[in-house]
Amino acid sequence: MDIDSFCSLDGSDPFWDWNRTWQTHNPDLTPCFQNTVLFWIPCLYLWLFAPFYILYLKRNDRGYICMTHLNRAKTVIGFTLWLICWADVFYSFWERSHGATVAPVYLVSPTMLGVTMLLATFLIQYERMKGVQSSGVMLNFWLITIVCATVTFRSKILHALNEPASVNVFKYTTFYIYYPMVLISLILACLSDKPPLFSQAVKDSNPCPESGASFLSRITFWWITGLMVTGYKRPLEEKDLWSLNTEDKSQKVVPQLVRRWDQECNKVKRPVDKTLYSPKRASRGEKKDGQPIEESEILLAKTLQKTGEPSLFCALCRTFGPYFLVSSLYKIIHDILMFVGPVILRLLIQFVNDSSAPTWHGYFYTTLLLVCACVQTLILQKYFHVCFVTGMRLRTAIVGAVYRKALVITNAARRTSTVGEIVNLMSVDAQRFMDLITYINMIWSAPLQVILALYFLWQNLGPSVLAGVAVMVLMVPLNAVIAMKTKTYQVAQMKSKDSRIKLMNEVMNGIKVLKLYAWELAFKDKVSAIRESELRVLKKTAYLGAVSTFTWVCAPFLVALSTFAVYVLIDEHNVLDAQKAFVSLALFNILRFPLNMLPMVISSMVQASVSMKRLRVFLSHEELDEDNVERPAITATPDSIRIVDGAFSWSKGDSPTLKRINVRIPEGALVAVVGHVGSGKSSLLSALLGEMQKQEGSVLIKGSVAYVPQQAWIQNATLKDNILFGREAKDSWYQKVVEACALLPDLEVLPGGDSTEIGEKGVNLSGGQKQRVSVARAVYCSCAVYLLDDPLSAVDAHVGKHIFDKVIGPQGLLQGRTRVLVTHGLSFLPQADLILVMVDGEITEMGSYTELLGRQGAFAEFLHTYSNTEQEEEEESVGEAVPRKGLENGGPAAVLGQSQISLNAAGKTEANDVAAAKKTKSTEASRLTEADKANTGRVKLSVFWEYMKAIGLPLSIFSIFLFFCHHLSSLGSNYWLSLWTDDPVINNTQPNREMRLGVYGAFGLTQGIAVFCYSVSVSVGGILASRYLHQTMLYNVLRSPMSFFERTPSGNLVNRFAKETDTIDTVIPSIIKMFMGSLFNVLGSCAVILVATPLVAIIIPPLGLLYFFVQRFYVASSRQLKRLESVSRSPVYTHFNETLLGTSVIRAFGEQERFIRESDGRVDHNQKAYFPSIVANRWLAVRLEFVGNCIVTFAALFAVMARDSLSPGIMGLSISYALQVTTSLNWLVRMSSELETNIVAVERVKEYGDTEKEAEWRSENSTLPAGWPTTGHIEIRNFGLRYRDDLELAISDISVNIEGGEKVGIVGRTGAGKSSLTLGLFRIIEASQGQICVDGVNIAELGLHELRSRITIIPQDPVLFSGSLRMNLDPFDGYTDEEVWRALELAHLKNFVSGLPDKLNHECSEGGENLSLGQRQLVCLARALLRKTKILVLDEATAAVDLETDNLIQSTIRTQFEDCTVLTIAHRLNTIMDYTRVLVLDKGQMAEFGSPSNLIAKKGIFYKMAKDSGLV
Repeated sequence: MDIDSFCSLDGSDPFWDWNRTWQTHNPDLTPCFQNTVLFWIPCLYLWLFAPFYILYLKRNDRGYICMTHLNRAKTVIGFTLWLICWADVFYSFWERSHGATVAPVYLVSPTMLGVTMLLATFLIQYERMKGVQSSGVMLNFWLITIVCATVTFRSKILHALNEPASVNVFKYTTFYIYYPMVLISLILACLSDKPPLFSQAVKDSNPCPESGASFLSRITFWWITGLMVTGYKRPLEEKDLWSLNTEDKSQKVVPQLVRRWDQECNKVKRPVDKTLYSPKRASRGEKKDGQPIEESEILLAKTLQKTGEPSLFCALCRTFGPYFLVSSLYKIIHDILMFVGPVILRLLIQFVNDSSAPTWHGYFYTTLLLVCACVQTLILQKYFHVCFVTGMRLRTAIVGAVYRKALVITNAARRTSTVGEIVNLMSVDAQRFMDLITYINMIWSAPLQVILALYFLWQNLGPSVLAGVAVMVLMVPLNAVIAMKTKTYQVAQMKSKDSRIKLMNEVMNGIKVLKLYAWELAFKDKVSAIRESELRVLKKTAYLGAVSTFTWVCAPFLVALSTFAVYVLIDEHNVLDAQKAFVSLALFNILRFPLNMLPMVISSMVQASVSMKRLRVFLSHEELDEDNVERPAITATPDSIRIVDGAFSWSKGDSPTLKRINVRIPEGALVAVVGHVGSGKSSLLSALLGEMQKQEGSVLIKGSVAYVPQQAWIQNATLKDNILFGREAKDSWYQKVVEACALLPDLEVLPGGDSTEIGEKGVNLSGGQKQRVSVARAVYCSCAVYLLDDPLSAVDAHVGKHIFDKVIGPQGLLQGRTRVLVTHGLSFLPQADLILVMVDGEITEMGSYTELLGRQGAFAEFLHTYSNTEQEEEEESVGEAVPRKGLENGGPAAVLGQSQISLNAAGKTEANDVAAAKKTKSTEASRLTEADKANTGRVKLSVFWEYMKAIGLPLSIFSIFLFFCHHLSSLGSNYWLSLWTDDPVINNTQPNREMRLGVYGAFGLTQGIAVFCYSVSVSVGGILASRYLHQTMLYNVLRSPMSFFERTPSGNLVNRFAKETDTIDTVIPSIIKMFMGSLFNVLGSCAVILVATPLVAIIIPPLGLLYFFVQRFYVASSRQLKRLESVSRSPVYTHFNETLLGTSVIRAFGEQERFIRESDGRVDHNQKAYFPSIVANRWLAVRLEFVGNCIVTFAALFAVMARDSLSPGIMGLSISYALQVTTSLNWLVRMSSELETNIVAVERVKEYGDTEKEAEWRSENSTLPAGWPTTGHIEIRNFGLRYRDDLELAISDISVNIEGGEKVGIVGRTGAGKSSLTLGLFRIIEASQGQICVDGVNIAELGLHELRSRITIIPQDPVLFSGSLRMNLDPFDGYTDEEVWRALELAHLKNFVSGLPDKLNHECSEGGENLSLGQRQLVCLARALLRKTKILVLDEATAAVDLETDNLIQSTIRTQFEDCTVLTIAHRLNTIMDYTRVLVLDKGQMAEFGSPSNLIAKKGIFYKMAKDSGLV
């Protein structure tokens, strides 16, 4: 039975009739077609999608939605529709039973439709049960149904009007009920239901509206409009941002990737049998001399050996692939829809040529064009949305994985990558992946687009297309070569960037030392040298970029030229008419995109693969072995710590640092570990913590561990948070701990009490305070085992004694716990239960104090040496060792050292005083660092002007002129083409085609030259600008005073030098190129359309206004979101930096989980600002493309209306330009907002130009004699200074006269102003009153470098920079090697240095970590010896040095600086008892000044201090 007889038994109702549907002025479809196809399409759609949809809903259950009116209405209408369809069926049966002949179609179609309506109703309910608030599947179903019904509706009305006699009333009535019902269903499907019960959205304070938005709102991104309106009214703030969707949060995303990565790692590890020989101690049998008998056993151990590299790529694919595949589907649909434009263009040109065609064809094509364009827009934006969300998750996952890994890698692995590099993995490499994800689909999509384009071109022009293809194929290798070259340059640039950031990091961390030594210029030159090499590479990249821009702008033109030339020259009957030329041009324009993108994607993939490798290497690093330390059950053994035959090294291949270690420590013992500098004391603690590689033996620790490192690790949080360290707050215990650790007096001095915010690395605490906070943290968390790495070294003697008595000692808070104390303080040794003496990584002796003295071994000799020379040294064995930016009288930072609280202050202050003091302290005072501020409002035009000035105005104007030339010639060539196609055809040929072709080619050539020139000029301009901006920023930052560095977190500064500089280097020039390009494109297109169809002039202004409004509306929010995002990015890296410095502490306390949570929280916080910004981009694109689509539609519409007066050539030109306008508009807004958001980098780099600066480094007309100061005579006249303008004077009215060559000690309690005086001498802080004269010259009149380079200081805190040892001693290369060796010899480092393989060129690592603290201290002494100026300031730095080294330093100073003026800030009075005079300061004023013996006789403050120290 064929279809015609299926519709009507007699065949009177045909299925299709061309005369009725197409070649007529009033088209209509046949009833048969309506009753079959139009009925079946919606049914087919729903039945096809239902199974997949039901499966999907089953998998993604979002919870249950209660019945709502909306749902009831949908269901009722669904049932009604079902009833209507059945009514039709029954009516047909009724007719049949009354003898009428009913065609089968009247039974089949309504039945099908009825069943489909039932299915639809079922789906509505099923969706409700699975928590779907708004469904796209159903909306599309109703849309298709209504479109099909509308055709029937129109045709039924026409039929009723033309032939009223043949109307079937019942069927018409049912249809007229059916139609509005479907319409209502469609409207209801657009609305959104309420959220399911127990959903995340209900609990959330500010949930993301996406999940609750209706389908229409989701595809047009309408749901973000609320946020955009807020952003337009006022700048957005943190509180306006929505919470992240659950599936985008770290806790959901990171574990997935980590799990998959572990699976990948396990795949490549295959077990290998390995034989181990293990000496086993017998438990019972002992030989006569009490030595246990050794018996050995052979163990067969399965060790895992790596067979290959685990694939990070696979792990990523398996984690993010499934979600990402959806985007590929969108991409395919979009790619196919792209070719609809040219096809419709061809039909339109045909329509204009054919004057007999009915007018409605033109309108039909125009509508079709609009619909396709809109569908294409929505699909493309959905595609991008999926891509960006995937990218966002990818970044979250990578940052999370890197963070988790950083907490577990071994020390050896840590050494292979510096902090800077690891932070780069997080910032740069994760970003690379994010950028790639958007384009990765182009790998298959570009070839698909090319093939489709070629197919249509072949149909149009035949074989001559091959000429064009040949040109393209030739371009590909060229682009590939450029991409490869660019990649090598990129790697080189990354290298320079890494080393530059690393150096900047160190400069920021050691800025105080640079200022004191006047070394800024040396380091400025070092940074500039790296920067220059970086810029050289950038310049090469820029030339390459110019070539590639040239190829990709000119490729489409060359392709068109070669194709047309071949087409018209091979056969003179080939006529180039409008249809052929402009359809081909439209297709060539489509081709342009994939061809440009391919090389870009390839280079982006190459970059990402470099990043992938870096990440893979980092994630495959060795992890600390959990089994390095055994943790037995509490009852298993009486020993608290036991090491048997231990040998430990820092990394697997090294020879062991610790050998033959055997220790048993019973529970509750106090064990002291002593030994010379570098004998392995700290390594022993690391071994106990499992931080070292265990080569043989076993380590056992029972119970929880607390660890105090040698250099206190302080977090950027409040003081209280630093002590609580994530434990819950118990007030009484907290008070006890604070009091025992002698922190009460400090809490009084701190501006906000214990809620004072501590800066990064504890900048606003003195060394002693940091160390005591570190001890308090350990004590507070009350563990079973305490490992204390020399915590008493950084505090004053009496405070040390107080802490020992109250905390560590036999009567302290920790009594009954196992304590292992590394110490240089001999006075504590008698109270230890067990003393371990270490020499060169071995324990040579152990026993109690009396035992060891009795043995007459190394220990006894060690003790006698010291106790003879300095009887009192035992009491005083410690001084302050870590830099002090103290808080004197509430000001935030004395930079050098200060003595700690004297004993009577410590421990006697009652807790209630503290409470009273706390109330009075304002919270404002407790803030120290300034967070990175987000600027608000529009970017000022002055910033653009600054940037243009940085490039140079002539170059800027020249570049703009070149842009203009390029676009003018491009317009010219296309206009010429339209004239050519309109040439009359004589005898099947066009007469002057050679001339036409020649001029067309000439236009192309001009275009190419202009492109190349502007590309070069913009890139070179960009490099000039970035060189200038970086230099000025570097200079300005180095010129800033110390107070600036205390207020500004180093993360912000480094961010300026890394991220912002990178933006200025690479991003801004390319954005400017694209911005100018798209601006001229849009203007050109509008001009062409206006010339062709002047009517468009009515439309362009309102569309332009709409466009402008949308753009401003968007930029207001987008810019602010971008700022919020970049401000919330810094804390992620700051926290990561902090974690890397404190990994051993975090691991020792077992706080990894909390830190991971904190990091995840910060990443989520950052993504919270990033997510709205990507959605805002999509929102904008949908609106803009709509404007573009309108322009296309109107251009086509007016061309149809004016078809009699238009030549085909002009119409083709106009529409082919209109088709491009959407992309250009899109790019224009994107680029203008990108330009605005990125130009912020220039603003932020410039802002350091306006901060306060120090005095000039060199005064202009310096009259200083060459050898000044010659005698070293210092005269201080009523000198006073303050830290900030709003604070009291820190010291005042000090008048002292110090003769040349005198040795003067400066003493006083904490906060007395000792350091302030030295700060004043070095002019780190300028005088507020009075003056200081050196050799009769007022120092306030000198340049800072002249002053600081002529006096020497040995600072408390030994700071070294990464670089050679020689550079650390003499960065300006001002001394000969002999002089350097001489200084090293006097500093007792000669033997050590000459033993190093590279001698003076020995590379110091970041912060000098590969030298021990004592050796670093000696390097600082060598610096002073090398300078040998007449005035030496010694900030007593004898803390981390054992007594032997201390003696060396003191005696060296006494002999070498005999004829110099020496000022010593003393914490230990015995070092200054033989000085000529002592200056005693009290509360910022001079209390006493005279020789030590006179002052003791006076029985004043000095006498009391001496008495406290047991010297009198």
